[in-house]
Amino acid sequence: MATDAVAAAMAASSLCDNLEPATVRTGIRDVLAAGAARAGERVVVGGWVRTGREQGKGTFAFLELSDGSCASTLQVIVDAAVRPLARLTATGTSVLVEGEIKEPPEGTKQNVELKVSRVLEVGEVDAAAYPLPKGKVKLTLEKLRDVVHLRSRTNTIGAVARIRHQLAFATHRFFHENAFLYVHTPIITTSDCEGAGEMFQVTTLFSQAEKTEKELKENPAPSESEIEAAKVIVKEKGDAIAQLKAAKASKQDISAAVDGLHRAKEHVSKLEERSKLKPGIPRWDDGSIAFENDFFKRQAFLTVSGQLQVETYACALSSVYTFGPTFRAENSHTSRHLAEFWMVEPEIAFANLQDDMNCAEKYIQYLCKWLLDHCREDMEFMVKNYDKSAIERLELVSSTPFVRISYTKAVELLKNVTDKKFDNKVEWGIDLASEHERYLTEDIFKKPVIVYNYPKGIKAFYMRLNDDDKTVAAMDVLVPKVGELVGGSQREERLDVLKQRILDAGLPLEPYEWYLDLRRFGSVKHSGFGLGFERMILFATGMENIRDVIPFPRYPGRADL
Repeated sequence: MATDAVAAAMAASSLCDNLEPATVRTGIRDVLAAGAARAGERVVVGGWVRTGREQGKGTFAFLELSDGSCASTLQVIVDAAVRPLARLTATGTSVLVEGEIKEPPEGTKQNVELKVSRVLEVGEVDAAAYPLPKGKVKLTLEKLRDVVHLRSRTNTIGAVARIRHQLAFATHRFFHENAFLYVHTPIITTSDCEGAGEMFQVTTLFSQAEKTEKELKENPAPSESEIEAAKVIVKEKGDAIAQLKAAKASKQDISAAVDGLHRAKEHVSKLEERSKLKPGIPRWDDGSIAFENDFFKRQAFLTVSGQLQVETYACALSSVYTFGPTFRAENSHTSRHLAEFWMVEPEIAFANLQDDMNCAEKYIQYLCKWLLDHCREDMEFMVKNYDKSAIERLELVSSTPFVRISYTKAVELLKNVTDKKFDNKVEWGIDLASEHERYLTEDIFKKPVIVYNYPKGIKAFYMRLNDDDKTVAAMDVLVPKVGELVGGSQREERLDVLKQRILDAGLPLEPYEWYLDLRRFGSVKHSGFGLGFERMILFATGMENIRDVIPFPRYPGRADL
């Protein structure tokens, strides 16, 4: 058996003789983590030069190399005899080098360095054109958004990317450990989850209209006289076939005539079809857009939430979650809004509002603890450069039980505040503003707060109506720095009540018939929530603008790349 395996491996390798050997590269993080324990070992390392400088009158150069695997850089020493130094030292240059790990001289800040023996690959940079500055000179985060394709090479965006990765990994791990199934919900939807109407429309009508207009210019639609002339030819061919049959012509002649008739009829059909082509967007007689001519034969949108769809799986598989991009066409330019953002949305069958709050609290604490355990270096970078309290905040939230108060109680507390004047007046029935939420969590309680039982008038139609007929079983998790981090509710499982709530929201029933079916056929008490993933990153890092914690931000006027 072993011989067969060796033979198979040799046969497979022979098929790849014309390819380059695989690159066995060691990550900079692994080199730095091992420290002096790997001194004397030969490794291949690749990365981008953060800073480079020639020393010893041009006899060698120091390169600070980063490959993104960690926040720190590896000091690389290259002799001029190995490769011309001018090609290596420009900021942004990529290199793949082979060398020996060495302990640096005493008194230097590095714990190891790499002495290069071979430069395997170089990706050169025109230093005069490279938009990222050299050394300690920094571009503002706002300026970096103008070079979004290169900003991941900076310390800040690199740290955010690693933190984002860890939070995403921890999300999947948390739900896996708690027996949730990951469900991929659609990005294109025909229903409005929030009922706000601020949705991006998905349509091919515009491209179809452009195509039709171009086609009509090149080949105008046939006139009625052209169509009538084609019909005359069809009649003539039909008459000819009748004459052939009357004359008892051969089957071959009749068959050929029938084929000609079919082609003539097809030509008429094509002319009639082309005659229906009109420039512009197709409309009905009343001026409304004829979406029946669109790709999906109806209006379709980019989703604002995967919640409604994932409920279908919760009502069959019990505990599920979706994690993906969502979209909102809200013309907002604040530091807290994006047009495209990611949501984590679990849904739990046989669960009430209390179960929902328990799950949200446990999940948020898990994320905070995960960052403390697995992302300490990047979090220390954030503390040093952006928010001195970032790690303290994670420690507080990960270890402190959340306060739980009703909306009514929260309004009472805010009304009694005397040391601060709010920009937005506090009264029962308002949607709490960010300043109210942050005051509750940062000043009154100094810890995370869950506010529950909100007025029905400010919440979505699918939230369960409470017995007082004034509030719904909704909850928001408020945390320091960002205010609302999670919004959730117990879902309305009663068919008649849900129908009325949809109508009260001014929405048509037809697009939600499938959603109502979940209540018609084996309805079950269930709950869920949504966590704005970028808001979680803002909370964790202390960054001020949500556009800096997503790789490719989309907001009014900007959709780069």
